[in-house]
Amino acid sequence: MAAYLVRPHRDAPPRRRPPVWRNWSDEKLLDVRMCDLGVGLEGSALEKRLREIDAELALRGFRFRPHYWLSDDWFTPDDVPGVALPFYLAHPRLIQLEQTQLLEVEGRTRAACLRILRHEVGHAIDNAYRLQRRPTRRTLFGKSSVPYPEFYTPRPYSKRFVLHLDSWYAQSHPDEDFAETFAVWLNPRSMWPRRYTGWPALKKLEYMERLMREIAPTRPRHSSRRVVDPVSRLRKTLRAHYKAKRDHYGLEYPDFYDRDLRRLFSAAPEFAKNMPAARFLNKIRAGVRRHVASWTSTYQYTIDQVLEDIITRCAALDLRLTAPEDKTKLDFTVLLTVQTMNYLHSGRHKLAL
Repeated sequence: MAAYLVRPHRDAPPRRRPPVWRNWSDEKLLDVRMCDLGVGLEGSALEKRLREIDAELALRGFRFRPHYWLSDDWFTPDDVPGVALPFYLAHPRLIQLEQTQLLEVEGRTRAACLRILRHEVGHAIDNAYRLQRRPTRRTLFGKSSVPYPEFYTPRPYSKRFVLHLDSWYAQSHPDEDFAETFAVWLNPRSMWPRRYTGWPALKKLEYMERLMREIAPTRPRHSSRRVVDPVSRLRKTLRAHYKAKRDHYGLEYPDFYDRDLRRLFSAAPEFAKNMPAARFLNKIRAGVRRHVASWTSTYQYTIDQVLEDIITRCAALDLRLTAPEDKTKLDFTVLLTVQTMNYLHSGRHKLAL
C-alpha cells in the first residue's frame, strides 16, 4: 500500500494538533516559513482523494502505487515515481489564504483535485516503468528529451490531443501529452472510446490501453521513494512564495489600448453625469473575472491584473458609461474575452504545471 495511508493500530501516532496559526490574520500568516507550518496529509481532504486514486489504479489491476508528499505546488519530478502535492490543500485556513492571494485554488474541489492527480500519476507511472524509452511511445507522443518551452502555442481545435486539464495542456510537451492521455484513460467515467471516436487522439488512447494492461500486473523498474522540495524543508515564507507566484502569473499579458476602451466608454461632456467607468468595472470585477477565466482557461490572477490596468486607465481618462449597465457589462466581458483569447493564441501561453 502507498506510504501515505494511515492504518489505525495500537502504535499509531496521535492525530496532529490544530495549528497555532489557524486563526491568524493573513498578514501574520504570510510571515510564517513553509517549513514551520507543520502540515501533513494525515486526516486531510487530500488523503481521501489519494485513496480514490488508489482505488482507480486497483480497478485497472496496478500493483504500483506512487508515493506522495507535500510541497509548494503540484509536480512530478523527473525520474521520480511519486507526486508532490500543494501544501495549501492540507488545511482549510491555507486554502483560504491561497484564494485571497491568487483568487483561485487549484484542486480545491474533489473533481478538480482528482483531475490533476490522474495527470500527475501518469507522470509517476511513466517514470516508474521507464516508458519514455519505448519506441511506440516516442512515435505517438514524441521524445521526452525535447526541451520544455517556457511558453507554447495552443491549437484549440486540434483533435490530435485529448482534452483533460485546462489550456489544452496536452499540446505543451510530449510528456504532458502522455500524462493527459493517461488521465483520460484512467478516469472510470471518461467514456473515451465513444468521446474520441474519429479523433487522431484515439490511437494514443488505444495504445495506452494496451500498454497499461501489459505493465499493470508487473513490478515497476524504478521504485525510488525520493522526495523533492518537501514542505518541511522549504524555508521561504508564505509571503515570498506568493509574490513569486503572482509574478509568474502576471507576466507577458498584452496591453489594452485606449481605442478599445473608448469603444465602450466616453469622456465627452454629454456623459459627464454618468457613472465613471472605473467605478462600474470595480463593481463587476469579480464576476467578469470568473467568467472570462472559465471561458478561456486563464488564471484569474492574470486577468485581474489586466482589469486593474484597465480601471486605472479609465480613471486617468475620466471615462464614463454611455449605455445601460447590463449592456455595458456584456460588451465589456466580450472585449476582455477576445483580448484574452488573442493572448492565448499568440504563442505566449505560459506553462502552468
